[in-house]
Amino acid sequence: MPKNSVSRVIMSIKCITTKNITFTSWINNISHSKKLVFNSLAQGYKIDPLIPLRNWLNNFKISDPNLAHKICEMIPTQCPFARTIKFLNQEVLTIPPLCKLNPLYNEVVALRFRALCYLADECGEDISSYC
Repeated sequence: MPKNSVSRVIMSIKCITTKNITFTSWINNISHSKKLVFNSLAQGYKIDPLIPLRNWLNNFKISDPNLAHKICEMIPTQCPFARTIKFLNQEVLTIPPLCKLNPLYNEVVALRFRALCYLADECGEDISSYC
């Protein structure tokens, strides 16, 4: 059924009685939401189960200097997995930084940056030991 004929039927039902207005709009909203879900999946959008954790990390407020120090100590400045393996002074293998494979890498780095900014701006501490 073409979209124009569906809207004509809905409009004619709305004109006949007011009781069906909510019913038709409810059906229309359901079909619209199903179309949005189907279209977004068909276009290649992925459902991200980490969104709640990402939001929690992004909205985490740092208001305690001890917590900020712990965060700066726990999250390293550079990726600890990057290695260069040498044999007889020749580079045999280079292991790239694997931290970027972490799906929460950007959020964790942003959390560390916010902790450093809190220590420097709010507390007035020297953060050169964390850099």
